Amino acid sequence: MADTTGKLDDKVVLITGAARGQGAAEARQAAEHGAIVAVCDIRDELGEAVAAEVDGSYYHLDVTSAGQWREVVAAVVETHGKIDGLVNNAGIYLGDTVLDANEDNFRRVVEVNQHGVYLGMTSVAPTMIEQGAGSIVNISSIAGMRGYGAIAYAASKWAVRGMTQSAAAMLGPHNVRVNSIHPGAIETDMLFDLGEAAAERLVRSVPMGRSAKSEEVGAAVMFLLSDEASYMTGSELVVDGGLITR
Repeated sequence: MADTTGKLDDKVVLITGAARGQGAAEARQAAEHGAIVAVCDIRDELGEAVAAEVDGSYYHLDVTSAGQWREVVAAVVETHGKIDGLVNNAGIYLGDTVLDANEDNFRRVVEVNQHGVYLGMTSVAPTMIEQGAGSIVNISSIAGMRGYGAIAYAASKWAVRGMTQSAAAMLGPHNVRVNSIHPGAIETDMLFDLGEAAAERLVRSVPMGRSAKSEEVGAAVMFLLSDEASYMTGSELVVDGGLITR
Protein backbone atom coordinates (compact mmCIF):
# COMPACT_ATOMS: atom_id res chain seq x y z
CA MET A 1 0.00 0.00 0.00
CA ALA A 2 1.39 3.38 -1.01
CA ASP A 3 2.17 5.92 1.68
CA THR A 4 -0.35 8.64 0.91
CA THR A 5 0.80 11.21 3.46
CA GLY A 6 0.15 14.26 1.28
CA LYS A 7 3.82 15.18 1.04
CA LEU A 8 3.10 16.85 -2.31
CA ASP A 9 -0.15 18.58 -1.34
CA ASP A 10 -1.01 21.36 -3.82
CA LYS A 11 2.31 21.10 -5.63
CA VAL A 12 2.13 21.33 -9.42
CA VAL A 13 4.31 18.61 -10.93
CA LEU A 14 5.10 18.17 -14.62
CA ILE A 15 6.18 14.66 -15.67
CA THR A 16 7.48 13.78 -19.14
CA GLY A 17 7.11 10.35 -20.70
CA ALA A 18 4.15 9.88 -18.37
CA ALA A 19 1.82 7.93 -20.67
CA ARG A 20 3.11 4.54 -19.60
CA GLY A 21 5.71 2.66 -17.59
CA GLN A 22 7.76 4.46 -15.02
CA GLY A 23 6.37 7.89 -15.92
CA ALA A 24 2.78 6.74 -15.51
CA ALA A 25 3.65 5.18 -12.15
CA GLU A 26 5.20 8.48 -11.05
CA ALA A 27 2.09 10.38 -12.14
CA ARG A 28 -0.12 8.10 -10.07
CA GLN A 29 2.14 8.34 -7.03
CA ALA A 30 2.38 12.12 -7.27
CA ALA A 31 -1.41 12.37 -7.36
CA GLU A 32 -1.70 10.01 -4.39
CA HIS A 33 0.57 12.38 -2.47
CA GLY A 34 -1.64 15.37 -3.29
CA ALA A 35 0.07 16.85 -6.35
CA ILE A 36 -1.63 18.46 -9.31
CA VAL A 37 -0.10 16.48 -12.18
CA ALA A 38 0.68 17.64 -15.71
CA VAL A 39 1.01 14.42 -17.72
CA CYS A 40 3.24 14.97 -20.77
CA ASP A 41 3.96 12.59 -23.63
CA ILE A 42 3.63 12.09 -27.39
CA ARG A 43 1.31 9.08 -26.97
CA ASP A 44 -1.85 11.14 -26.74
CA GLU A 45 -4.44 8.43 -26.13
CA LEU A 46 -2.43 6.74 -23.39
CA GLY A 47 -1.44 10.06 -21.86
CA GLU A 48 -5.00 11.33 -21.75
CA ALA A 49 -6.05 8.12 -19.99
CA VAL A 50 -3.37 8.56 -17.32
CA ALA A 51 -4.32 12.22 -16.86
CA ALA A 52 -7.97 11.26 -16.38
CA GLU A 53 -6.98 8.57 -13.89
CA VAL A 54 -4.97 11.01 -11.74
CA ASP A 55 -7.41 13.93 -12.19
CA GLY A 56 -4.67 15.89 -13.90
CA SER A 57 -4.15 17.48 -17.29
CA TYR A 58 -2.57 16.06 -20.43
CA TYR A 59 -0.18 17.97 -22.67
CA HIS A 60 1.30 16.72 -25.93
CA LEU A 61 5.03 17.24 -25.55
CA ASP A 62 7.88 16.11 -27.78
CA VAL A 63 10.76 16.72 -25.40
CA THR A 64 13.11 17.44 -28.30
CA SER A 65 11.06 20.50 -29.31
CA ALA A 66 11.95 23.80 -27.64
CA GLY A 67 8.75 25.32 -28.99
CA GLN A 68 6.55 22.64 -27.46
CA TRP A 69 8.35 23.00 -24.13
CA ARG A 70 7.62 26.75 -24.13
CA GLU A 71 3.97 26.15 -24.95
CA VAL A 72 3.46 23.47 -22.28
CA VAL A 73 5.23 25.40 -19.52
CA ALA A 74 3.26 28.55 -20.38
CA ALA A 75 -0.02 26.60 -20.37
CA VAL A 76 0.69 24.98 -17.00
CA VAL A 77 1.68 28.30 -15.42
CA GLU A 78 -1.36 30.05 -16.90
CA THR A 79 -3.64 27.34 -15.48
CA HIS A 80 -2.04 26.80 -12.08
CA GLY A 81 0.13 29.86 -11.53
CA LYS A 82 3.29 27.87 -10.82
CA ILE A 83 5.37 24.75 -11.43
CA ASP A 84 6.77 23.21 -8.26
CA GLY A 85 8.31 20.08 -9.73
CA LEU A 86 9.63 18.72 -13.01
CA VAL A 87 10.43 15.06 -13.58
CA ASN A 88 12.50 14.59 -16.73
CA ASN A 89 11.50 10.99 -17.20
CA ALA A 90 11.14 10.64 -20.99
CA GLY A 91 13.86 8.54 -22.57
CA ILE A 92 14.61 5.93 -25.20
CA TYR A 93 17.02 3.02 -25.42
CA LEU A 94 18.89 1.75 -28.47
CA GLY A 95 21.51 -0.92 -27.91
CA ASP A 96 24.09 0.05 -30.54
CA THR A 97 27.66 -0.54 -29.39
CA VAL A 98 30.86 1.04 -30.64
CA LEU A 99 31.25 -1.96 -32.96
CA ASP A 100 27.82 -1.77 -34.59
CA ALA A 101 27.12 1.93 -34.20
CA ASN A 102 24.55 3.75 -36.28
CA GLU A 103 25.07 7.51 -36.40
CA ASP A 104 21.37 8.27 -36.81
CA ASN A 105 20.53 6.11 -33.79
CA PHE A 106 23.19 7.86 -31.73
CA ARG A 107 21.78 11.27 -32.60
CA ARG A 108 18.23 10.17 -31.83
CA VAL A 109 19.10 8.82 -28.37
CA VAL A 110 21.10 11.92 -27.46
CA GLU A 111 18.34 14.20 -28.78
CA VAL A 112 15.70 12.60 -26.54
CA ASN A 113 17.68 11.59 -23.46
CA GLN A 114 20.12 14.50 -23.23
CA HIS A 115 18.73 17.43 -25.19
CA GLY A 116 15.23 16.74 -23.88
CA VAL A 117 16.43 17.01 -20.29
CA TYR A 118 18.35 20.20 -21.14
CA LEU A 119 15.24 21.76 -22.68
CA GLY A 120 13.13 20.73 -19.71
CA MET A 121 15.45 22.33 -17.18
CA THR A 122 15.94 25.54 -19.15
CA SER A 123 12.19 25.82 -19.78
CA VAL A 124 11.07 25.61 -16.15
CA ALA A 125 14.05 27.35 -14.51
CA PRO A 126 12.79 30.95 -15.01
CA THR A 127 9.42 30.11 -13.43
CA MET A 128 11.05 28.34 -10.48
CA ILE A 129 13.52 31.19 -9.97
CA GLU A 130 10.67 33.70 -9.92
CA GLN A 131 8.83 31.53 -7.36
CA GLY A 132 11.95 31.16 -5.27
CA ALA A 133 11.46 27.40 -5.07
CA GLY A 134 11.29 24.26 -7.16
CA SER A 135 12.55 20.72 -7.58
CA ILE A 136 13.84 19.15 -10.79
CA VAL A 137 14.36 15.39 -10.88
CA ASN A 138 16.30 14.00 -13.82
CA ILE A 139 16.04 10.29 -14.53
CA SER A 140 19.47 8.99 -15.51
CA SER A 141 20.56 5.34 -15.14
CA ILE A 142 23.31 3.24 -13.66
CA ALA A 143 24.53 3.28 -17.29
CA GLY A 144 25.46 6.88 -16.47
CA MET A 145 27.72 5.78 -13.62
CA ARG A 146 29.91 3.08 -15.17
CA GLY A 147 30.93 1.61 -18.50
CA TYR A 148 28.05 0.25 -20.56
CA GLY A 149 27.88 -1.35 -23.98
CA ALA A 150 25.05 0.71 -25.48
CA ILE A 151 27.23 3.70 -26.32
CA ALA A 152 24.59 6.31 -27.17
CA TYR A 153 22.45 5.41 -24.17
CA ALA A 154 25.47 5.51 -21.84
CA ALA A 155 26.64 8.81 -23.29
CA SER A 156 23.22 10.39 -22.82
CA LYS A 157 22.85 9.18 -19.25
CA TRP A 158 26.35 10.35 -18.27
CA ALA A 159 25.38 13.70 -19.79
CA VAL A 160 22.23 13.87 -17.65
CA ARG A 161 24.41 13.35 -14.60
CA GLY A 162 26.72 16.22 -15.58
CA MET A 163 23.89 18.57 -16.49
CA THR A 164 22.24 17.85 -13.15
CA GLN A 165 25.39 18.89 -11.30
CA SER A 166 25.75 22.06 -13.38
CA ALA A 167 22.12 23.07 -12.93
CA ALA A 168 22.21 22.32 -9.19
CA ALA A 169 25.13 24.69 -8.73
CA MET A 170 23.51 27.47 -10.77
CA LEU A 171 20.01 27.19 -9.36
CA GLY A 172 20.86 26.48 -5.73
CA PRO A 173 21.03 30.19 -4.78
CA HIS A 174 17.41 30.49 -5.96
CA ASN A 175 16.21 27.60 -3.77
CA VAL A 176 15.68 25.44 -6.85
CA ARG A 177 16.93 21.91 -6.30
CA VAL A 178 18.17 19.59 -9.08
CA ASN A 179 18.88 15.92 -8.44
CA SER A 180 19.26 12.75 -10.48
CA ILE A 181 18.01 9.21 -10.03
CA HIS A 182 19.87 6.20 -11.43
CA PRO A 183 17.64 3.14 -11.87
CA GLY A 184 18.89 -0.35 -12.59
CA ALA A 185 16.73 -3.28 -13.73
CA ILE A 186 13.22 -1.84 -13.58
CA GLU A 187 10.16 -3.68 -14.88
CA THR A 188 9.34 -1.40 -17.80
CA ASP A 189 9.27 -1.80 -21.57
CA MET A 190 12.94 -0.79 -21.66
CA LEU A 191 13.89 -3.89 -19.67
CA PHE A 192 11.57 -6.22 -21.57
CA ASP A 193 12.79 -4.88 -24.93
CA LEU A 194 16.22 -6.30 -24.15
CA GLY A 195 14.77 -9.75 -24.84
CA GLU A 196 14.00 -12.48 -22.34
CA ALA A 197 17.50 -13.96 -22.18
CA ALA A 198 19.28 -10.62 -21.77
CA ALA A 199 16.75 -9.38 -19.20
CA GLU A 200 17.13 -12.58 -17.17
CA ARG A 201 20.92 -12.28 -17.23
CA LEU A 202 20.68 -8.71 -16.01
CA VAL A 203 18.31 -9.58 -13.17
CA ARG A 204 20.48 -12.54 -12.10
CA SER A 205 23.37 -10.12 -11.60
CA VAL A 206 21.41 -7.98 -9.13
CA PRO A 207 22.63 -8.69 -5.57
CA MET A 208 19.07 -8.41 -4.23
CA GLY A 209 18.08 -11.11 -6.72
CA ARG A 210 15.18 -9.34 -8.43
CA SER A 211 14.11 -6.52 -10.68
CA ALA A 212 12.19 -3.54 -9.29
CA LYS A 213 8.70 -2.23 -9.80
CA SER A 214 8.34 1.23 -11.32
CA GLU A 215 6.84 2.39 -8.03
CA GLU A 216 10.13 1.72 -6.26
CA VAL A 217 11.83 4.28 -8.46
CA GLY A 218 8.78 6.49 -8.06
CA ALA A 219 9.21 6.51 -4.29
CA ALA A 220 12.65 8.08 -4.71
CA VAL A 221 11.19 10.62 -7.14
CA MET A 222 8.44 11.57 -4.67
CA PHE A 223 11.02 12.09 -1.95
CA LEU A 224 13.11 14.44 -4.09
CA LEU A 225 10.04 16.39 -5.19
CA SER A 226 8.92 16.84 -1.60
CA ASP A 227 10.06 19.23 1.11
CA GLU A 228 11.57 16.23 2.90
CA ALA A 229 14.52 16.64 0.53
CA SER A 230 14.75 20.39 1.15
CA TYR A 231 18.54 20.34 1.65
CA MET A 232 19.38 17.97 -1.18
CA THR A 233 20.62 19.25 -4.52
CA GLY A 234 23.16 17.81 -6.91
CA SER A 235 22.52 14.41 -5.33
CA GLU A 236 22.55 11.09 -7.20
CA LEU A 237 20.16 8.44 -5.88
CA VAL A 238 20.85 4.93 -7.14
CA VAL A 239 17.83 2.60 -7.21
CA ASP A 240 19.24 -0.67 -8.47
CA GLY A 241 19.22 -3.40 -5.80
CA GLY A 242 23.00 -3.21 -5.63
CA LEU A 243 23.59 -3.86 -9.34
CA ILE A 244 26.20 -1.11 -9.59
CA THR A 245 28.34 -2.98 -7.06
CA ARG A 246 28.94 -5.81 -9.52
